Amino acid sequence: MAEKFYAVRVGKKPGIYLSWDACKAMVHGFPGAIYKSFKTREEAEIFLGTSAIKKQSEQSIFYGESEETIRGQKAVESAQAEAQDGEIPVNYAFVDGSYNVATKVYGYGGFLIHDGRKEVLQGSGTDEEMASMRNVAGEVLGSMAAIEKAIELGLPEISIYYDYAGIEMWANGSWKRNKKGTIAYYDYVCSVRDKLQIRFVKVKGHSGVEGNEEADRLAKEAVGNL
Repeated sequence: MAEKFYAVRVGKKPGIYLSWDACKAMVHGFPGAIYKSFKTREEAEIFLGTSAIKKQSEQSIFYGESEETIRGQKAVESAQAEAQDGEIPVNYAFVDGSYNVATKVYGYGGFLIHDGRKEVLQGSGTDEEMASMRNVAGEVLGSMAAIEKAIELGLPEISIYYDYAGIEMWANGSWKRNKKGTIAYYDYVCSVRDKLQIRFVKVKGHSGVEGNEEADRLAKEAVGNL
């Protein structure tokens, strides 16, 4: 049994490693590498943000979660199970939105991980019609920003983790689009389907999922809510 578990959150290949030498090979010389050692695999998974997602999925049936939410959580769990040593998808993003009531500024925050590199996503706007959607305007723009960045980087696919159902429902046409922002979002996603394989994964907001918490913080920062 391994005495320590080395969790690499950002490095050449994120995941959990059973020796320092294996971990060092993934972080040595890698700018901005994020890693840490733990005594148990569970602690390492929490550091990577995978444990909270799995636990959330297991508890869903006790809290009356909708079928759609459970499906999204199961998808996350399935992706984790398929990846060796608890690794997360190679290319993925967490996005969230926020709204500043005082200034009527909406915005988004999040990050995209690809090949172990981390790209921070942030932006804001003041368009009056978009502002009427409040934080949802930021949610939509955040998803679009993640997709745009993935295409810019030449990635073949991306998994987008979100906490507001509309991010996926508007993108695939399941929800009616009656706002400028939702119409533009649907049109944009349709226009890039041949360039990028997009996978949407729903997680419960403010439930301890580390990536979601970071995206929420960045979104609030983007609109001056911190």
